[in-house]
Amino acid sequence: MFDGSISMSLQTPNCPPFVLSTVYINKTLSRTRPILSAVVQSTSLLGQSHESGSLHESRKFPGSAAASLLRSKSPDSLLNQANTIGIIGGVSVSSTLNFLGKLVWYSAKDAEECPPFVVCNDPALNEELFHASVHSLKSKTVQLDHIRGALSQNLRHKRAFLEHAGARCIVMPCHISHAWHGDVSEGCSIPFLHVGECVAKELKEAKLKPLEAGSGVRIGVLATDAALSAGFYQEKLQNQGFEVVLPDKATMEHVIIPAIEALNHRDMEGARNLLRIGIQLLLVRAVNAVIIGSDEMQGVLPKDDPLLKKCIDPMDALARSTVTWARSNKKIRNGVFK
Repeated sequence: MFDGSISMSLQTPNCPPFVLSTVYINKTLSRTRPILSAVVQSTSLLGQSHESGSLHESRKFPGSAAASLLRSKSPDSLLNQANTIGIIGGVSVSSTLNFLGKLVWYSAKDAEECPPFVVCNDPALNEELFHASVHSLKSKTVQLDHIRGALSQNLRHKRAFLEHAGARCIVMPCHISHAWHGDVSEGCSIPFLHVGECVAKELKEAKLKPLEAGSGVRIGVLATDAALSAGFYQEKLQNQGFEVVLPDKATMEHVIIPAIEALNHRDMEGARNLLRIGIQLLLVRAVNAVIIGSDEMQGVLPKDDPLLKKCIDPMDALARSTVTWARSNKKIRNGVFK
C-alpha cells in the first residue's frame, strides 16, 4: 500500500521470479492453442499447490494425461480450490513471470503461501499483442479497433480455458490487454480484476492531497501510444476523482517513443535519460505520482534513482489486489472459511 510520501518502486521485488508448488509438463500440440507456460513458451505448465507447499520434481505427461488432470476431482487439486487464480499471459513471458514474482512476494510478506494459480501463455497471443502496441506507435492513423475483434476473441478463448481449468478469478498482467478488458470480461461468471481499477483504488485509499491550491489530486500516466489511446488508465483514475495528466504530443514524439526505440536498440543509457525527462515533465505539472503503464519502461531506472519514489508500477497494485482476493476466498476442504 502507499504511505504519505508515495514511495513506490518500479523494480522487481527482491524475490525469486516465480514459484510453483508442483509442475506438470506436456508437449505443446499447436502454436494457436492455449499454452500454460512458466519458463519456456514451448511447454505447458499446470501448477498444483499442496498443503505442504513443497516443490516437487517436474514430470512429463502426454496430452491425454494433461487432459485427465483438468478433469480431476481430487480434493487436493488446485483446480478445486476456491482461491485459484487464472492468469492470462501478456506481451512476453518475462512480464508474466515478473507478475508471478510479485504474487509470491506480496503473499510472503505476511508469512502466507502463494495462492494456487494457473497460467495460460500463448506465444501467438504474445506476438499479436506486441504488434498491436508497436503498430500503434509507428502509425498514428491506425486505431486499436482495426485489430480489436481478433485479439478480443483470442483473449476470450484464454479466459474460457482458465475458467474450465478451475480458476475462480482472472487477471491479465499486461497493460495493452486491458484495451479489451470490457469485451473479454463480458459474460464472465467469476471476478475479473482490472489493473486500472486496482491502482486507482489504492491511490484513492492513500488520501493524497493536491500539490497546488485550488486543484484536484493529479496523477500522471506514462505509457505507449497504444495504451494511452485505449484510455483505460485515464477512465479508471477519473472515476475515482483524480485529474489525469498525460504527456503532450511533443513529449510523446521526442521523448517517450524515442525512449522505447532506444530500448529496442539496447541503448539503456539513452532510454534511461529519456525516461527521466518524461517523468520530470509530468512532475513539473504538479502530479502527485506517475503511473508507468508500460512493460518496456519497467526496470529502466536504477533502484536508487530518486525519481522512482514518485513512480508507480500498476502491476504491484494488481498483484496486491489478487492476493487480497485469494485470501478472502480461501477455504478448507469442508467448505468452511479459513
